Amino acid sequence: MLSKHLRSKVTAVGVTSTLGLGLLTGCSGSTGPGAPDREITVWSQENLPDRVAATQKIVSGFEKRTGIKVHLVGVDEGQMPQLIMAAAASGKLPDVIGAAPMGQVWQMYTNGLLNTDIPKKIVSELGQRTFNTNALDLTSDGATRLGVPSDAWLQLMVYRKDQFDEKHLPAPDTYDRTLKAAQALTGKGHDGMSAATDPSDVFTSQSFESVALANDCQLVDDQHEIALASPQCEKAFATYDRLARTYGAPGTQTVDSTRATYFAGRSSMVIWSSFLLDELAGLRKDALPSCPRCKKDPGYLARNSGIVTALKGPDATEAAQFGEVTSWVTTKTAETAASREFIEYMMGSGYESWFGMSPEGKIPVRHGTAEQPNRYIDAWRHSDIGVDTRKPFDQVYPASLLNQLAAGVSNMRRWGISQGEGALVGATNGELPVPKAIGEMTGGQTSPSEAAREADDEVAALKKSLQ
Repeated sequence: MLSKHLRSKVTAVGVTSTLGLGLLTGCSGSTGPGAPDREITVWSQENLPDRVAATQKIVSGFEKRTGIKVHLVGVDEGQMPQLIMAAAASGKLPDVIGAAPMGQVWQMYTNGLLNTDIPKKIVSELGQRTFNTNALDLTSDGATRLGVPSDAWLQLMVYRKDQFDEKHLPAPDTYDRTLKAAQALTGKGHDGMSAATDPSDVFTSQSFESVALANDCQLVDDQHEIALASPQCEKAFATYDRLARTYGAPGTQTVDSTRATYFAGRSSMVIWSSFLLDELAGLRKDALPSCPRCKKDPGYLARNSGIVTALKGPDATEAAQFGEVTSWVTTKTAETAASREFIEYMMGSGYESWFGMSPEGKIPVRHGTAEQPNRYIDAWRHSDIGVDTRKPFDQVYPASLLNQLAAGVSNMRRWGISQGEGALVGATNGELPVPKAIGEMTGGQTSPSEAAREADDEVAALKKSLQ
């Protein structure tokens, strides 16, 4: 589980293992632009079996239209940093990488592995105004386009609206309201909150960052100094400790256990990504809601859940939205013309099929074309969600929620990106200093202030090692 919430770590790793033997074959072997042989290698981090199959179908359409041969390889996101550096060292970089999260993009850019001229030309050709402005900003270094932003997912606070209504509690959109609700709804055999505490998973970092940003807790300040020991961050650590430990289930809480607890009706709130939405609606057999009333009515939990997309802490002036934008990037050895044609196809003729693989977690950041400004965002609203059962997104959830999700991309904020510290963000996703501090804190080994200082020291050391 990295920047997008994978359905199953075992499945994801299995796909990588299956494809691993051929992973670095058929790639460009030079140090400059690849020879124009109309043959490219594409690594995609949409590597679950159903998504690999869906992507291959799109690729086949591209090959038929253009005559360009594409070698598609599914790559596990957790292994990508090591694989890309190994490929660079051996002179076997792929031409294109898809579904690349911001931290990874910045790492590759900092290491001089990207061709940034191709994305600039693609965005210009497709029309800059057809893209979400914030998505473009988050995937650029000033005037330099690091990649072509494709789609996004958002972090959500999902809560039992029926239980909140019974106790006359407002939606948990502030620290105070969330803490009061967690306290009121915690009882024997029932937790007020399900929040990740696993020290070995970036999901914990994502969950905490969504809470931290709400209080204007930043990874680095405007002077590029590590800021995790700031008063705002200490407050964020203390709040997360109360939510996860005081009002949450005992023991280490993971991406799977947090979802399972909420789905079983044993907690009233869960911090998860928008990838949860199809499962919440009972559309995936291997992750069905299991609450007492869900067994006869799989849609019960979705109908009785409310969703908050942005949270606000006492030290912040406005609510904050956490999420991830994934992009198409081209490497320094990419075959220029063929790579450009491929990405333009994936952002044009193949775009609806691409985000249609999992619309709840692939919100299009290109809303339409110059002629049809809302073409893609409208298609996204009508796209089918689910795996074993497929239903139109806008028939499962109300328009108000879809509006929240679409608007959330414009309001998205992230640690370190706007300060130009994207490489550090990528490094923290590998070393996990914040999840480790969270794990110790919620395990009762350290206080929130100690956890904040520990995380600050670890990230500062990591930043120094990158210099």
